Amino acid sequence: MVASNQENFNNEELDDILRKHFTNNFRFGYVTIDGTTMPKRFEDLHEQILNFEVNEDDVWICSFPKTGTTWTQEMVWMIMHDLDFEGGQVNLGQRSPFLEVSAIYDFRNLMRNNKDFVPPPFLQDSLKFVKEQENPACIKTHLPFHLLPLDIQSGRKNPKIIYVARNPKDTCVSYYHHSRALEGYTGTFDDFVRLFLAGKLNFAPYWDHVLRYWEKREQSNVLFVKYEDMKLDLPGVIRKVASFLGKNLSAEQVAALSNHLSFENMKNNPAVNYEMVTELNKKFNLTRHHGAFMRSGTIGGYKSQMTPEIVDRFDKWTEFHTGNTDFSF
Repeated sequence: MVASNQENFNNEELDDILRKHFTNNFRFGYVTIDGTTMPKRFEDLHEQILNFEVNEDDVWICSFPKTGTTWTQEMVWMIMHDLDFEGGQVNLGQRSPFLEVSAIYDFRNLMRNNKDFVPPPFLQDSLKFVKEQENPACIKTHLPFHLLPLDIQSGRKNPKIIYVARNPKDTCVSYYHHSRALEGYTGTFDDFVRLFLAGKLNFAPYWDHVLRYWEKREQSNVLFVKYEDMKLDLPGVIRKVASFLGKNLSAEQVAALSNHLSFENMKNNPAVNYEMVTELNKKFNLTRHHGAFMRSGTIGGYKSQMTPEIVDRFDKWTEFHTGNTDFSF
């Protein structure tokens, strides 16, 4: 990672924060692979993912964590399946599997120590589960472009890719609460900010992630979507995504899907709100903090949590990484 000239990162100190506050009974350390921070378990999946056989009929939903991925997944799956609301009652992790989730939640020790614990297949062996999907599949991944299957990186295969991005300040706050509630982070918000800015969180550095996909946005198989646009004009984004997927939706269908995708409906929908994972956390005491997967979903929510000093650090960091690009939120 190229560090901002406004930030001095002590990698040894940050690695110690990760070990102390972000290692638990389903996360056993971290590695850096081609410049990207990943859970140590990812080492076992890396080559398999690079050599993953890609089907061009599939749709890949790519994003940095906590940028509107679940929202986009549900929208895309519904459009692909002609607004099958009944079929949509099946858990989203089964309908739109998360390619590398087995690296995020490594349940092998928990399964050995609790013989009655059998996680669903899409959590237990996510690569196998994705490979067994019927085509066209709707695949989620948080991997940066350079860790995607070589079929995609090389252009040998060109499945449709929908990338969703969100303002980094809101992303950081949402990622912090998510990490406390679902991934076992026990440190402070200030330390989490330091990890975020230094690229020391899973799938980071953030700007490397976003800008590599932004560079691909003119390709015919790539659609770049911003979370803020979804919040401000969800029907318009639905129509844009439907067109990209070759689907025609009536005004009534757009209205029905917009209602289905409202924050309140998503938050109260057990098929998409990660209720199953939060219940697992409570049952096995996997995390110290328990909270909802979907918290507020607002634009600018960072203002209630970030100090002016942190906001200034983010703004300078953003300018450093985007100043020579045409990207902005």
